[in-house]
Amino acid sequence: MTYAGHHAASAPATPFHLAWFCSFATDAWSGTWGAGGDVWDGEFFIELAKDLERACFDYVVLEDKLMVSSVYGGTMEADLKHGVAPKHDPAPLAALMSYCTKRLGIVATMSTSFYPPWMLARLAATIDHISKGRFGWNIVTSAEDLAAQNFGSTQLLEHDLRYDIADEYLDLVTKLWGSWDADAIVKDRVRNVYAEHTKVHPIHFEGRFHKSRGPLNTIRPPQGRPVLCQAGASPKGRSFAAKHADTIVALGNTVEAMRAYRDDIHDRMRKHGRDPGECKILFLVTPVVDETDDGARRKVERWITDPQYIENLLAELSSITGVDFSRFDLDQPLPPLQTNGERGTLEQFTQAGSGKNLRDLITLSLVKTVDLVGSPDTVAERMGEIMTDVGGDGFLITSPRMHFDRRYITEITDGLVPALQRRGLTRTNYTHNLFRDNLLEY
Repeated sequence: MTYAGHHAASAPATPFHLAWFCSFATDAWSGTWGAGGDVWDGEFFIELAKDLERACFDYVVLEDKLMVSSVYGGTMEADLKHGVAPKHDPAPLAALMSYCTKRLGIVATMSTSFYPPWMLARLAATIDHISKGRFGWNIVTSAEDLAAQNFGSTQLLEHDLRYDIADEYLDLVTKLWGSWDADAIVKDRVRNVYAEHTKVHPIHFEGRFHKSRGPLNTIRPPQGRPVLCQAGASPKGRSFAAKHADTIVALGNTVEAMRAYRDDIHDRMRKHGRDPGECKILFLVTPVVDETDDGARRKVERWITDPQYIENLLAELSSITGVDFSRFDLDQPLPPLQTNGERGTLEQFTQAGSGKNLRDLITLSLVKTVDLVGSPDTVAERMGEIMTDVGGDGFLITSPRMHFDRRYITEITDGLVPALQRRGLTRTNYTHNLFRDNLLEY
């Protein structure tokens, strides 16, 4: 791997990883810089993937939800008005994006609550082959009762029980991916044998929640198993991520909170017998860049005072947490809230005990974790300082607003990233072909 723009006398920078977080959802369709057409054929996301690869991002995560929410205000109106829904299936898009790139990792979200394990293992192995070893699975247990109702249940199982089920699920799919030996395909023309039957193994898995004979009828994935991504925020989620994940989507209101989260995950990994270097923790951030620091600040001010932005954000938060935020006065502190949905997201947004009112929390949520608003050089310098203070491993960038557009992509890939590269903070090329190898390079 090479890095750009280091002065010979300067101290070596500590490089970090970059990834992108989005959904197979609509673009910023009502603005000036949207996709300029229909996003549902995937062309906009192919362009995104090519831009991210040109900027040497490690991967892109395609988030997903399995319902149209009616939590906000008790109706689907806000979700549909603001384009929180629709969302299309990320797995076919992941295959399409991977086919049009060569090195970028492509991560699709799939739920352990609704995908049968054998089918998910087969699908993931297939896309890992199509991508030549660049597929990742973002593991979720789902967090919405409305999703459960789409699959014939009344509500989701209890939060911690879902993680117990997911833990066994991971054990099963890992065994399925290993049910074909790496050298099972022999293509022996002399014996007229394509695959050695002694190298393909039923697994006869029988657990508390799942049962499968195996083997897969797809061959071993190029990476052995796809890269595993997870967003563990609750204690149960953190333990699960520490046990299984190759990369973690993390939140943190402050540098101190980010460092504490990373230290906690590393402690949990050691208890599971894992080397902390085996998992890269990327913190979700929303850089806002412009030609000048003042220009970037003015952007933020325009967004946080826009009633459409406020309703859009609260509708999305209601959808993923199961809490109807339309019930609360914007200028009053939030009461204590609980959820069986995404607890980490709820805790991150509400900052329980802070005394902040809902409007202040909306303002803070725009920058997600730490303040990264300014010119590309200002933001790049701050990102380097944060990673030095936290200890690593990188950032997962998402749009300040729910839907992203061509302008924001370009501001990051052609504005911010070159400023990072000039400081030696991010890679300027890829060293390896496989997703996991690039992720574990440093």
